[in-house]
Parts: sequence; structure tokens; C-alpha cells
Amino acid sequence: MRRTVPTHPAKSRLDEDEIPTAATLRVLRPRRASPTDVARPTRAEINLAHVRHNLRELEACLGEGAGTGAARAARTEVWPVLKADAYGHGAPAIARTLERAGVSGLCVALLEEGLELRNAGLGCPVLVMGGYYGRHRDGVEALVEHNLTPVVYEASQIESLVSALRYVRSAPDRNGPAERLAVHLKVDTGMARLGVTEADIAPVLAALRQAPELELVGLMTHLACADGETLEHTDEQLRRFASVDALVRRAGFAPRVRHAANSAALLQRPDARFELVRPGLAIYGVDPCPGLPRAGLRSPRLRPVMEVVTEIVALRDVPEGACVGYGYTWKAARPSRIATIPIGYADGLSRALSNRGEVLVGGRRAPIVGTVSMDLTMVDVTDLPGAALREPVVVLGHQRGRFGEDAIGSAELADKTGTIAWECLTSISRRVPRIYRQA
Repeated sequence: MRRTVPTHPAKSRLDEDEIPTAATLRVLRPRRASPTDVARPTRAEINLAHVRHNLRELEACLGEGAGTGAARAARTEVWPVLKADAYGHGAPAIARTLERAGVSGLCVALLEEGLELRNAGLGCPVLVMGGYYGRHRDGVEALVEHNLTPVVYEASQIESLVSALRYVRSAPDRNGPAERLAVHLKVDTGMARLGVTEADIAPVLAALRQAPELELVGLMTHLACADGETLEHTDEQLRRFASVDALVRRAGFAPRVRHAANSAALLQRPDARFELVRPGLAIYGVDPCPGLPRAGLRSPRLRPVMEVVTEIVALRDVPEGACVGYGYTWKAARPSRIATIPIGYADGLSRALSNRGEVLVGGRRAPIVGTVSMDLTMVDVTDLPGAALREPVVVLGHQRGRFGEDAIGSAELADKTGTIAWECLTSISRRVPRIYRQA
């Protein structure tokens, strides 16, 4: 973020990459490539019908094995996580789809992400989970003015919010009684990242008690090992969370919602669902813990939301012994036909896929050969007779063609590159245009 002077009154609209916030604050974000502004065929196709389908599948899972007693909520709400530009899918479009599908709220990590959703016309509650609202008061003022729900875990955050509320609401054009600002309190139950520990919670609760402008409506934590094969770490975190919950209520607070479950905990831990769950990866059609036993719980039939596709832009025949790409890391063991596709590591196709990844051409796999370049990648289509210029190529997703039918998922890419599916999705860069479809 950076501070600038207010825009000129004669300016009719903001640039597309500027998000209006408080009077003196502009949040600048990288401009995403528009399909109308690019010439090359590389694109990410986002299926919004699959977003709705995945939401319904997760809602159906909440009806099973819901636990008992304090862990059993009459109705568990789903607040999908749209941080990191909705995991690379494009936050405004995903948010509008989910809001129309009836979600009660959305979660983001950054103030900037929340402001982007408000600028896109989203009206539902938006929880800003990162807890950082800028070094200057205008960031906090922007949060208040745009009715974003902050997460707090330090007394200083609470004091800043109260100060900003009093300033904003002292404006002469404010009429009627001011509503209290809803806040959620984050508890560190063992992640050691953000949140207040049980040992240090007293001054935070004291600050909340002295802030009548704020209403503590939520209590949350973050589970570190919900997608793991063992249960003891999550068991201990939930035990600590229950202890802090009881302490907060004894102190006179009555948060209406508690939340701890990400996608993995939603699917595997009914006792972690409480009144609200925060699925991220599963909303985008990827199982965060495939293959792990779920004690008879339903496994959702998730549908991947993103496909990354391109075309062959060059073809050449190379003799046996010829080398391909930077560093000559691949040598033809036979006379080979090499296709070039216009996508590279600057677009999110990991360089670690050099000489080990695959793409789909005509529904069959073709190996990546040579080193993945910044903008281009070569594939061996020798065994795909008739592969031609402008032939569609699938880098991530499903394809049916004259050679067969196959799919390459983000989990497969993650396994081949030594990372996680989350990173594979969020790495698809903003220079790859997103194209949205409803089916």
C-alpha cells in the first residue's frame, strides 16, 4: 500500500488497478490480464458452475457426523476463503458467484483483498483474517468505512479500531446511532503464527471490555495439522480452543460463532466444525487430504474449477542426438517432433517440471522436454501423429480428444514439483487471463 493525495475531482473513474478506500488511501494491485488485451492463446478457464457445485457438496458434508454437545451447531455456516485472489481464480467473480449461491460470508487474508471485494459490489460480511490494517490510521478507517470485519489478537489493534471508529463517526454527515463494529478474536492454539495465547489473553479482553464501540461476535483459531495422518496435534489444539472459549465466556463475552475448520478439518473432523467453517482449497475443487480415512464420513464429489489451456505455436523435427532448450538438458534419443507452447514459469508452469512434467494433446499425455523457459515450453509430440499448429493443449485440467481422454490435476503437479496444490493454483500469474464460464 502507499499513501497518495486524493484523486482530482474531475476524474470520472479510478484506474482499473486502483481500489478506492478512505479519502487519502489508494491500494494499488497488479492488473490482471484481460482476455481482450492479450494476443497469445494461453488462458485460465474458470468454471463457476463447479464453484456452486463444490459449495453444495461441502454443505452436504456438514449434515453428517456433526458431533454432540458444544461442538454441535444447529446450523454450520460456510464462509469460503478467497485470499490470494481466490487461490488464483479471480476473487471478484468467485465472490459474486458464492454470494448469489447464498453464503453467509467470505474470508480474506488482507485488507486490500477485502477492499477489492467491496469495490466489486460485494455486500455480504467479509472477514479480514490477517489482522494487519496498515501503519497509518487511514487503513483502519478504510476497514471501518467499508464495513469489513476485522480479526484482532492484540490490545493495540483494538485501540486503533476504536480511535478510527470515533473519528469516522464524528463526521458531520453521520446521523443516527452508530452500530457497534463486529470483531473476531483469534486464538493461537499451537500454530505459533498469529493470535493471542491463553496465557496472554487478559489484556486483550480488558481492551475489548473498554471498547463499547466493538462487539466480540467471533472466536477463531487455525489448525496446523488437520490434513495430517495423526490426530493428536489437532486434538490438543481443539482442547486449548475450548479452554479459551470457556475463559472468554467467564469474562462476560458471548461470541456467537466459533470457527477453526479449514477444508481438511471440515471433511475429517466434525468436532471442529462449530458454527462456522472456512473452506479454501475444497471450494476450488481439490481434496486437501486425498486417501486419508474419514471414519465413514462422506467424501465430497469435488470438481476442479480451473483449467489452464494453450495451443501449439511452433513445430519442428529434430534428428536423433539433437538437444532442446536452455542448458541442453534434453537430448533426442530418436528422430523427434517437438512442439512449442506459449506458457512458461512466468505464467505459473513450474520450472521444476522440466523433463518430468506432461501436458495433454488430443486427450493424451505428451512429455515436457528441455528446460521450461520464462515464456515458452517444449513438448515431445512424436507419438501423437497429426499434432498441428493451433492444436489445443491442456496444462492443468481435463481433455477429451482423438487420442483418448485424461486429466492433469493440481495435486499431480504438486507431487512432481515437490510442493502443494495450493501453491500450484496461486502460482498461475495475473498475466494469464481468466475466462469465466457457467458450465
